[in-house]
Amino acid sequence: MRKIFTIIIILISISLIGIIVIQLSWLKNMILLKEEQVKEKIEKAVSIVGEELNQYKGSYWNNRISSQSNNLFPEEFTMEMLRPITIGKRFTAVELEGKITAAFHAVQLSGMKFEFLLSARSMRNNSVIETVERISKKFSAEYEDTVNNWSRGVLLLAPSGSAAENLAADETLTVLAIDWKDFALKELRMPIVMAILFTIIIIAAFYLTVHTMLRQKKLGEIKNDFINNMTHEFKTPIATISLAVDAMKNEKVLQNREKIGYFSSIIKEENQRMNRQVETILKASQLEKQEVNLNLQPLHVHDVIKDVVDNFALQLQEKQGKAEVLLSAENDQINADEVHFSNLINNLVDNAVKYSKENIPVQLKISTQSNDKFLFVRVEDNGIGMSKETVKRVFERFYRAHTGNLHNVKGFGLGLSYVKTMVQAHGGEIKVDSTLGKGSIFILQFPLKKH
Repeated sequence: MRKIFTIIIILISISLIGIIVIQLSWLKNMILLKEEQVKEKIEKAVSIVGEELNQYKGSYWNNRISSQSNNLFPEEFTMEMLRPITIGKRFTAVELEGKITAAFHAVQLSGMKFEFLLSARSMRNNSVIETVERISKKFSAEYEDTVNNWSRGVLLLAPSGSAAENLAADETLTVLAIDWKDFALKELRMPIVMAILFTIIIIAAFYLTVHTMLRQKKLGEIKNDFINNMTHEFKTPIATISLAVDAMKNEKVLQNREKIGYFSSIIKEENQRMNRQVETILKASQLEKQEVNLNLQPLHVHDVIKDVVDNFALQLQEKQGKAEVLLSAENDQINADEVHFSNLINNLVDNAVKYSKENIPVQLKISTQSNDKFLFVRVEDNGIGMSKETVKRVFERFYRAHTGNLHNVKGFGLGLSYVKTMVQAHGGEIKVDSTLGKGSIFILQFPLKKH
């Protein structure tokens, strides 16, 4: 069974890892594809702007002749006046920005941030001179960032066959897309969120599956421990009753009333013992179904502690132990069910006696303290103590610390589970501190009765 469980966990883990890897690969490819699509759209937008601006490259500005000149051939009239006007002189920076924005909107890139540069190239003294005609405010600063920004340029030329084809200056429009990768990711926001969500759901399902399997495995172990403990607890009285019945069949015993009475008392005592075990199991079932109704009445805790310690006087004497009782609480009155509250204190003292060290006298110390709101009960012993793992699970139903095949300590592992349930039912809290080989300390906290 353990091998099958391990194999299932491994297979589920491999499947989960594979699904996550596929999801990551799919997301990576989807992001790369989207980035390429955004690049293509940026190029298309820049081309649209370039085609529109090229239409103005062949036009002339007929108002360049000074209106104040009334001569037929003014001095300012030169061949320069006949040159076509440049895009930079025809459009302002704001107008160019508007055309680029419209182009981005046309290719479904609305909201894309950008900067631009319009430059002209001319020949002078056999040298190429670049002149900045129009530039946006942050172009120079953003142009240096080649990681987050991407630039695309288009050459502005006069239409082929126009009169200005060889006269117009060469111009270049450079558009810089700002944080274009982030823009691409924003468009993929919903698919990415859905992919992450489904991945989380898969991980959660894997966790719940493994958690449920571990819980079932744990419940299976608890069930087996409970059956073993129950078998041992019932086997002893049944064997004792069987021996007593066989003894009573002997003719010598039948003729001796004292022996008949002795064996009859053994049968009755063992029968009562089994009845108590059955009652313990039934109480645990009632607690699980929350069928126990508490009869809450004002109760003095010090009186209960004294009665419980008196009841264990003989058992402590048998183990040469003693109980030190320090009832220092100024107020010990709480609202409690006397029967159940006595039982929970009884269970704590009983555990201190049962889980004591062999050949070492039991040292039991019970003390109380109180403040304005709470009563604190501290039960301390010098027994065998508990490991950290046992401390974590000591209040679980049917749980008992593993002692191999030894059954020297009686019980079903229901005592401390009952204690915690009753403490919480009375509105209190319980804490445990234990060191293996040194003993345990239980601290109980209850709300005081309000006057």
